[in-house]
Formats: sequence, C-alpha cells, structure tokens
Amino acid sequence: MKTSKDPRHLKRIKIIQDLFSWSFSVKKRAPSDIKEIVEHLSEIDSLIEKSAPNRPLTQINRIDLAILRNSIFELIIKGDTPPKVVVDEAVELGKEFGSDSTSSFVNGALGKLIEIKKIRT
Repeated sequence: MKTSKDPRHLKRIKIIQDLFSWSFSVKKRAPSDIKEIVEHLSEIDSLIEKSAPNRPLTQINRIDLAILRNSIFELIIKGDTPPKVVVDEAVELGKEFGSDSTSSFVNGALGKLIEIKKIRT
C-alpha cells in the first residue's frame, strides 16, 4: 500500500519540483534527475497539446505542467509503470501541490491521452 513515505512517491515529488523550478530557469540546464524528461520535452509537450487541446501550454499552470510532463514521461516514454498507477499518482500530486482544479485537469488530460494512444489500463 502506498504511503507518503513511499520512496517512489518521494522521487516523483523531487522530479516535479525540479521540473517546476527548471521551467523558471534562465540557463535551462537540467538537473540529472530530469535530464531524460527534458530531452523528450518536444514529444511530451506535443502529447500534452493533443490531450488538452483547449488549453495551450503557455496557459497551463507550471506545477500542472510539471506533473503532466513527468506522468507522460512515465506513461509513454518509459512505459514501465502501469497506467492506473501513473494517473493515481499524478492526481495525488495535483492535490498536494496544485490548485483546486489541478487534480481534475491532470486526470482528464491523462485519461484523454490514454484514450488517444489506446493504452491498456
């Protein structure tokens, strides 16, 4: 059973925090834990645009964007985490770090992406 002390949960928190702070960086040099995500950023952002077509990337809250980028990386690029786990974790991170609407936005965008990519849940 997942707890707030689960090392995988703590790692995801660190990753979204790094993605969030990196999005404000002038130098744009990515820390090692998000380097692989940043390398796939154009593909990930393209998938975000497809799964949330009513909200351009520039209008997405940066913490929501960090959560989506990490989740899509886990779901599509790495593909080693079950989709239900990725979505559940993203929703929990949204509740913990985002606004009141973050969890529903992230859930909807990931659900749409799973539908578009025909990923088995």
